[in-house]
Amino acid sequence: MARMLNARATWAVLRAGDLGARLRTLRDGQATLRLHIGAAALATGVLASLREGALATEELAARTGASARRPFEALLRVFAAAGLISDRGGRWRLARRGRALLDDEWVRAAHEAFTSYQVDLYREIGPLLAGGPLRRDVDRHGGLIARLSTGFEPFVLGDLTRRISTVGPRRVLDAGCGAGVNLATMLSAAPGATGVGVDTDPDAVALAEGTLRAWRLTDRARVVHADVRDLVRERADALAEPFDVVLLANVVYYLPPTERVDLLRDLAGLLAPGGVVLVVTTVAEATLGSRHLDLLFRAQEGQMQLPDDGELRTLLRDAGLGSVEVTRLLPGAPLAMASGSAPAAEAAATRR
Repeated sequence: MARMLNARATWAVLRAGDLGARLRTLRDGQATLRLHIGAAALATGVLASLREGALATEELAARTGASARRPFEALLRVFAAAGLISDRGGRWRLARRGRALLDDEWVRAAHEAFTSYQVDLYREIGPLLAGGPLRRDVDRHGGLIARLSTGFEPFVLGDLTRRISTVGPRRVLDAGCGAGVNLATMLSAAPGATGVGVDTDPDAVALAEGTLRAWRLTDRARVVHADVRDLVRERADALAEPFDVVLLANVVYYLPPTERVDLLRDLAGLLAPGGVVLVVTTVAEATLGSRHLDLLFRAQEGQMQLPDDGELRTLLRDAGLGSVEVTRLLPGAPLAMASGSAPAAEAAATRR
């Protein structure tokens, strides 16, 4: 009888709707729940409280400030069902998945991002499309965005190291240097080179200076708190000597499209004869992740948007650069590095 009931129930499910859609919805719903459960485990302090060892429920409640006992116990059981913690003899311990969430900075950032501004965009899309205020996620969540972007850093740094080793520059510029890792990587790949990092964010400048100290590169580089375009217009001393490589990483999509050629033209004008401009950016393409990021940028104040491969090539050519190439840094991901070089005669004329 039980088998007949199960068969009937299965047939009813099959006839009730699109089985594939239902299974996909169930899978996606479970994934969404796991992200939010992980974010809650971080936000409540449960995982951090268990870092040093097992705790009984009463001790864990005291550590986290949870005074509502019944929902707290139920929440702990949810965390256990998600594989983040385990109950051994009445004492809660970190499970392997929970420790990874606690200790892996990128995993933490992903949980925080995909349960906050990344999905808030869609919750609030109606008022935005009706003409409501645009978003300010870049200002409000800049630190989180930077942490999330580190997931692709090894691919960028690996390709950057290869290119710098091939060029063998004597002088490099990192325009929009952020925490200074790209600048430090270029200098490490070219032991005889000196460099300049420029950033508009004072916190980023401080981080970049700390990175140079940690990598023992302070005698070969300096970091300037400024907009590189202002330094070009002012003919600042930091940019007085030409550069063999100018890097613009994760910056171009923050600029309105109408300002991009001018910036790249300014950077091209800083090149020594035969010098190279490198542009690292996420690009627009027909994949869900790329389309989501492009929408996220277009929903911000400031006319931000992702460029596509064709636009990157056009930008570099319109800036007066030749031998333009666009290569993907990670198969299957919309992350690209574009390069363009200044012909010797044009570069020399520009410097004069």
